[in-house]
Amino acid sequence: MRRNTSKVSTGDTPVNWLGANFWSRTGGPLMWRSYDPSVIGAELAVLRRHGLTMTRSFFYWPDFMPGPYEIDETMTARYADFLDRHSDQGLQTIPTFIVGHMSGENWDPAWRGGRDLYEDIWLVGRQAWFAAEMVRRFADHPAVAGWLVSNEMPLYGGASTDHKIVDTWARIIKDAVRAAGGHQPFSLGDGAWGIEVTGNDNGFRLAEVSQLVDFLGPHIYPVGDDPVRQRYAAAVACELSGTFGKPVIMEEFGVSSDFASDANAAVYYRHLMHSTLLAGATGWIAWNNTDFALPQQDPYRHHAFEQNFGLTDAHGTPKATLTEMKAFARTLDAIDFANCERADTDTALVVSSYLDNQYPFTSPDSHVAVAKSLHQAYISARLADLPPQLTRETAGIEPGARLYLVPSAKQILAPTAAALEKLANDGATVYVSYSAGDVSWHRGPSYGSMNDLFGVKHQLDVGMVDPITDDLVELTFTRDFGGLTRGTSLTFPVGGNEHVRAYLPVTPTTAEVIATDAHGRPALLRRQVGRGSLILCTYPLEYMAAAVARVNPDATVALYGALATHAGVRRSVTVEDPDVACDVLVHRDGTRFAVISSHADEELTVKPVLGTTGDRVLPAGLTALGETEIVNRVTLQPFGIKVFKIAES
Repeated sequence: MRRNTSKVSTGDTPVNWLGANFWSRTGGPLMWRSYDPSVIGAELAVLRRHGLTMTRSFFYWPDFMPGPYEIDETMTARYADFLDRHSDQGLQTIPTFIVGHMSGENWDPAWRGGRDLYEDIWLVGRQAWFAAEMVRRFADHPAVAGWLVSNEMPLYGGASTDHKIVDTWARIIKDAVRAAGGHQPFSLGDGAWGIEVTGNDNGFRLAEVSQLVDFLGPHIYPVGDDPVRQRYAAAVACELSGTFGKPVIMEEFGVSSDFASDANAAVYYRHLMHSTLLAGATGWIAWNNTDFALPQQDPYRHHAFEQNFGLTDAHGTPKATLTEMKAFARTLDAIDFANCERADTDTALVVSSYLDNQYPFTSPDSHVAVAKSLHQAYISARLADLPPQLTRETAGIEPGARLYLVPSAKQILAPTAAALEKLANDGATVYVSYSAGDVSWHRGPSYGSMNDLFGVKHQLDVGMVDPITDDLVELTFTRDFGGLTRGTSLTFPVGGNEHVRAYLPVTPTTAEVIATDAHGRPALLRRQVGRGSLILCTYPLEYMAAAVARVNPDATVALYGALATHAGVRRSVTVEDPDVACDVLVHRDGTRFAVISSHADEELTVKPVLGTTGDRVLPAGLTALGETEIVNRVTLQPFGIKVFKIAES
């Protein structure tokens, strides 16, 4: 299966966007009032010296548009100088129109008068007029790389209950930008936080947004209880955004020094950039360029931590996060990333339609449960060196994979049962793990033809669940399977509320039992279908892991590895250690690059195993970038990441 690595282009040339969201330390959002060209020149210069190529900048709306029909030309003159200083450094910037929301506060122009930003036709017209006026002034400047409508508009305009209204608002402003001569790439700046990514509906539907923008831009600031989940949160958002076929730019990411030490912040940056690179992102814009020393100025007065997100401190001294960006820039240059794509994959992760659709008389709370299980399954697949293609049930499950993962599914659409059976009949291995869901609403599995699909008879009782009473679920294999020998046991921590801590009682009919639980009950069952098989897990392994702190890597990594072996999945690079993840990028000239990432807090030495892809012969080994010596073992520092060229025989 081909994975999306679409790139934003100007003409036929892919853009090179590695940058920072920019506010000068002279004033933060009020920088245009205290504009200091020499300070800004110095701030841009330090970014350029560290390999950055661009910024994202902001028209602070109350200053640039003091009246509904008025533009402050002093402010626009300062912005013109700002663009010139980008050109002096060989940088570009993406201007953002409606700001709006920024750093923990909303900033209204005095004349707004409480009007609705999406639905009030006069106010929508004023927004479109303002965007057009900025485009007319600056569209021809070589430092303008693109256009963004807003900064996190759902926080400023609020979550809309009607996605059609949001779509219309966005189209009106885009039309104004294009009519005014804005030919550069265009997007919304909304953060990609909607139902298709998070399970929470804010009115910004990527299925509609993707039809009018040139790229999608996730904003990610995860809060969690598992370090590995934290490092992959942005990757999951990029993968889900990428299912709509548009380029994905990691538009905002970062961490305040109040919340993380310099060393931990550097690890977070390192893993986020590399994991999103392998998740289809093709640009990165950190939040933000500098710290601030503005304790008396809002928003920093009441959001003190917002002063310390910078890549440099308030004196302009680079922090460890900027050093990580410099190293990442060198890697992108060394592999000529503009001409690279993600390697094809044999593994698919099915995105339930119950994530991105609110079906009648179903609990809206179940969307978040789907997102949790999906996130956890993605991590386990990654740590098993099975980089998955995400395929949405809503659009129809994409054929072509050897292994399909359907994690902790409470509900599937009725036609999906036949689709899964057909995939198996055509040769795929389809794995589905049961879940009763984490709400009482229609508690239990909604598969439609579960008994026939999996070759079992379920033993569920009316309105009841069968509770898991153990602290650990132990699966013991009753036969050899996927490289795991008979008698092998895998243990999984139990988590979740009283609804989801439940197993599915079944007796096999046409299925064979692969593994049993600690009570001798069927836990993994396999039904042969045509050239493939359907495998049912009677425990919600992925959801339970998602509900447990500091769980990764868990035994699901070994289970997924066995499923992959059973399915005949081809892995280009793999290592045995579940703390290490591998993936491959492919240059247009055929050169392949292995990216090897450690999630261990200690030094590791691993021996990567190189596999064949298609008709290729077995590769000779790995070489460090820019070198020729073949290495068969790789030493990774704590949380280290290395990129190698795969040497052909």
